[in-house]
Amino acid sequence: MSQAPDSSQVKEWLTTLQGRITDEVEALDGGAEFARDTWQRAEGGGGESRILKDGNIFEQAGVGFSHVMGSDLPPSATAKRPALAGKAWEAMGVSLVFHPLNPHVPTTHMNVRFFKAGSGDDAIWWFGGGYDLTPYYLYEEDAREWHQVAHDAIAPHGDRLYPEFKKWCDDYFWLKHRGEARGIGGLFFDDFNEGGADAAFAMLRDVGDSFMRAYRPIVERRHTQEWTDQEREFQLYRRGRYVEFNLVWDRGTLFGLQSGGRTESILMSMPPLVRWEYGYQPPEGSREADLYRVLQEPRDWLEIS
Repeated sequence: MSQAPDSSQVKEWLTTLQGRITDEVEALDGGAEFARDTWQRAEGGGGESRILKDGNIFEQAGVGFSHVMGSDLPPSATAKRPALAGKAWEAMGVSLVFHPLNPHVPTTHMNVRFFKAGSGDDAIWWFGGGYDLTPYYLYEEDAREWHQVAHDAIAPHGDRLYPEFKKWCDDYFWLKHRGEARGIGGLFFDDFNEGGADAAFAMLRDVGDSFMRAYRPIVERRHTQEWTDQEREFQLYRRGRYVEFNLVWDRGTLFGLQSGGRTESILMSMPPLVRWEYGYQPPEGSREADLYRVLQEPRDWLEIS
């Protein structure tokens, strides 16, 4: 394992990223501001959760920063990495989820994080994260633009990364019990330390810095579109899939809860309103059915496979 990145530099970039994104989202929404909730973790570390509610565009938006540490990792972290057992560790990151009010504006998630266990030449470290898009009504131009920004952000770090990270995202955000994707994907990566500390950190920064370039144009195009009660009901139903994934499959949620993390911050990704409906099937030929077809078989939006 190569020399670990400077944790203080990573932390400075992460906290700056949190500030830049919350400032931009407040300006974009124009109707609400983020409340700030600073917290400490008894076992070590802390963070700040920022929550915007009942805005003009966002029904709820959360952007959290955390830097936590401990002397022993939870089972979710060591099950596939037994070499980590018994090592002191630290983890830091920025994680966000935005739940818009308008059903034509997609929900989105982004996470960028750094993990280190041990110290000195024996330290094990990596970066992880990515971003994905969860539309309720599919607009192909939005999907292509989203993936193009993601592709261009990491292209300088190697042509193979976008296809790999895109597939990783499709595979990770797959609801096995439903046989469908959570959304239309984007980027996802973990255990990334290629090229050493400087190169790997540069790639992470390019992912985090590109997120609002990918998401903001979609919001600006869609947030003024009229929507019906039926479309709102479908949005709330599909939000249920978001809850199902986060509570059943998401490794980050499991790690946070098993490591004694702050429950309110871990679960800030949950939508403010959601509904379930037994045996729902989208009407044949409807826009809802169009979405289901895409979710059941992920697409190569840039046609570069």
